[in-house]
This record gives sequence, C-alpha cells and structure tokens, in this order.
Amino acid sequence: MDRPITTLFMLMSVDGKISTGATDDLDVDKDFPQIAGVSEGLHQYYEIEQTTDLWTLNSGRVQAKIGVNTKTMPNRTPVSFVVIDNKHLNENGIKYFCALSKMFVLITSNAKHPAFNIEEDNLHIIYQEELALKNALIKLKSEYGCERITIQTGGTLNGLFLREKLFDYVDIVVAPVLIGGKDTSTLIDGESLFTQKELSKLGVLKLQECVILENSYLRLRYEVIH
Repeated sequence: MDRPITTLFMLMSVDGKISTGATDDLDVDKDFPQIAGVSEGLHQYYEIEQTTDLWTLNSGRVQAKIGVNTKTMPNRTPVSFVVIDNKHLNENGIKYFCALSKMFVLITSNAKHPAFNIEEDNLHIIYQEELALKNALIKLKSEYGCERITIQTGGTLNGLFLREKLFDYVDIVVAPVLIGGKDTSTLIDGESLFTQKELSKLGVLKLQECVILENSYLRLRYEVIH
C-alpha cells in the first residue's frame, strides 16, 4: 500500500453524535465529565486512546475548539501529529503542537497560514492548492515514514475519508447517552448520497470485536471492506 494504514478512532453517543450540540461551546471532552451516568466510564476512552498509533491526524477546527490556541506549552510525547487546517490555528496553536509532537505535519491550502512564519526543527508543512487527502497520506508515508495513522477529525473530514475510501479500520467507543439534534455533528457528516448508483461510496464493515466496558460503555472494532 502506498499510503499509511488508517484507523478512525472516535468517541460517540449511542445515536452517533461526536459533539453535545451544534455550537463550538458544546464539546464532549468538556461536557461528558459533567454528566452523571456518562462521566463515570469516560476514563476508558482516554485509556484506549493512549494505545492507538504513534501517528494521529486531527483537524484544526477541532483542536482550536478544545483550546490549543491559548494553552501553555506541553511536554513532548512520542506521538507525531498531523493537523489539517486553513484558518483555525494561530501561532500559539502551531507552537503547541511542535512542543507536543515528535514530528508535526501541517496540511494546509492557505499560503498565508501562520505556520509559515514559524521555524521549528520538527515542523513540516504539506501545502496543497486544494485538499487532496490521498496525496497527503501518500506523502506522509513516502517522505515522513508514517506506516499507520489514527484519524480523529470532525464529521465533515471523516466524510471525505469515507467517500475517498481511505478508512481501513474503525474503532469506536460508545458512551451511554443519546444527544439528538439534526445540526449536531455525527461520526460521519459531509455530502449525502442521492442515487442508488452512489451506493458504492458506502463503507461496509466487518466486526472484529465488541467489548462491553464498565459503566455501560462499549468498544466496537471493525475492518472496512473496500
């Protein structure tokens, strides 16, 4: 394979929501710890997250939402981070990821992104006039040695990965809560299908493992059948 093996790893509600609402003020990382019946088992998601790939891909919008643009500099980890971003990360957010990452790769279509003003030994930028996910993944493997990567982006980007057949595995932790709301982000958002001819764009899954966790949480692991 000319690109890394990918795994979509996410925390979602029983009805497939990956946020608690439709505004940036609402977020599962901030809100789930406050909800009785949900908070008690939340630690299991973060513990599983620590066992995922040493390369992880995120979106700038999600990272800005959780506050990296104002956070103090963290200690370095053995994980290499890839972030797709055009306008959400500021210089502090970029420096935060440089401090956190073994290698930090920014994928952007913004020629004036603040990352271009920063000089860090572990900062690398993949510039594309238009986002091309497969080409970016190929470059991550050929130029940076990325063999496996965990995808943790928002619903819209997850939808692009799905439609371009770029998911190999899906690893989902299901929290015991129903959220609802047609404008609340789900595991896979993006453009809907309209004709039966488009059914080839679906992602058919083969169950590998279903684990009943504590406090009514579930872990579902699938292989994506292309």
